[in-house]
Amino acid sequence: MTDIEIAKIAKKEDIRTILGNLNLSEDEYILYGNDKAKITKSPGVKKGKLILVTAISPTPFGEGKTTVSIGLGDALKKLQKNPILVLREPSLGPVFGMKGGATGGGYSQVVPMEDINLHFTGDFHAITAANDLLCAAIDNHIFHGNELGIEEVTFNRCLDVNDRALRNISLDGRTEKFNITAASEIMALLCLAKDFDDLREMLGNIVIGYTKDKKLVYAKDLHIEGSLAVLLKEAFYPNLVQTLENTPAIIHGGPFANIAHGCNSIVATKLGLSLGDYVITEAGFGADLGAEKFLDIKCRKADISPDAIVLVVTIKALKYNAGIKKEDILLENVEAVSKGLCNLEAHLSNLKLFGVPLVVCVNAYDTDTKREIDVILNWCHNNNISVSVSTAYRDGGKGAISLAKEVLEATDRPSSFQFLYQDEDSIQEKIYKVATKIYHANKVQYSEEALAKIELLERNNLSYLPICGAKTQYSLSDDASKLGNPKDYTIYVRDIEPYLGAGFITVLFGNILRMPGLPKRPNYEKIDLVEGEIVGLS
Repeated sequence: MTDIEIAKIAKKEDIRTILGNLNLSEDEYILYGNDKAKITKSPGVKKGKLILVTAISPTPFGEGKTTVSIGLGDALKKLQKNPILVLREPSLGPVFGMKGGATGGGYSQVVPMEDINLHFTGDFHAITAANDLLCAAIDNHIFHGNELGIEEVTFNRCLDVNDRALRNISLDGRTEKFNITAASEIMALLCLAKDFDDLREMLGNIVIGYTKDKKLVYAKDLHIEGSLAVLLKEAFYPNLVQTLENTPAIIHGGPFANIAHGCNSIVATKLGLSLGDYVITEAGFGADLGAEKFLDIKCRKADISPDAIVLVVTIKALKYNAGIKKEDILLENVEAVSKGLCNLEAHLSNLKLFGVPLVVCVNAYDTDTKREIDVILNWCHNNNISVSVSTAYRDGGKGAISLAKEVLEATDRPSSFQFLYQDEDSIQEKIYKVATKIYHANKVQYSEEALAKIELLERNNLSYLPICGAKTQYSLSDDASKLGNPKDYTIYVRDIEPYLGAGFITVLFGNILRMPGLPKRPNYEKIDLVEGEIVGLS
């Protein structure tokens, strides 16, 4: 059966039952039908342990972080633990583009998958509306005399659709661009706000442009932060759904990890930690992107740290990183698996820098052979690395029992969590540490524009902010064609953009763009409504 067919026959609990199991009362949630709710309760005292799921460098096939996360949650429930999943919301861009959905797969899914993958509770639309209201306010201010003296507008419109034609547009005498909503600053700051008051303040701190003498102009200078907060009032509440096996799942926020910080909201994570004993969350794309930003940006802002990290690896990804063509990926190739281990080794060495106990999870597919899987298991055992195979896609929670036991053991091991860089490091020092220690470059080259913006930020005493690298997800480097474990190369910083509302500095490496395009055969060709039923979502 397809993912959507499996999801449709799921025996869901009434969401009020799930809410009741979390000891939430009727005045602490808002119902969205009988299978979704928004939790209005503020996070309480932390009681749970935090488990971060990340992966090696991704491929067009997908590595299954969400599937593994859900399977792990269901497995912990089978072991009589009290788990809660805390995940990101899907973006419509990938749903109708290449990915086709982001609610897990097979028998390891969150439901209702159609709603979650489409409009859900409207959070993405609220963020888009707030973003574009701010854009309209900027142009309205300029039209009515430009009292603030805005010479250069730096805040861009957004849309939750992959549309490459919007990458560069002519707008009222200037060139501008659209971002996809998942890469917008308002998405980022909603996910990094600690409470609603913090959200309102962060909205006001968005830099919207510069004056002629390069003075920063903020959203609060337009007196608009109150209106933006009103638009985001409901969107700020985390959403509760469930897995196929009725494990509670909080789903909130959806920034991409290649062009944003790739983590669900702080308020959702802290809510989960106050309601459950084990919280499983994920960070987007490979560990060089999502996990690094989770650890250096989110943990810094939220004052949290994971008790264990699960690094997902697939046979397909190892072969891909060994240079095997996509059409040959499904053929048994033990040699290619061994060759691709360099990518697994690179991500493990990166994650060890943060001092958190690690577990490798082989996300197994029916096309994998025992000989191929044994290559990974033997390598991990020989290097004293905890490892387990998950078949959650095929078997649900029972397929991740051994993984759950490994993770439980890891969370009991001592952790010596540390950041990769310190607040007091200069912006270039932070970039150098990420570029050399995580991306494995040996030199950083800057455009003149990037250097000028760094100097401007330093002149405004903003060096203390963390950095958010934006680069290709397919390589540790800034070049998607450099697979495996590229080393000793020069990485190029094309531009610097201050996301002062969100509280970080975006560093654009190589030719990365923040408005994706659609593939030659988009997933929208498969999606349809047949006799009232949605088909083609996967």
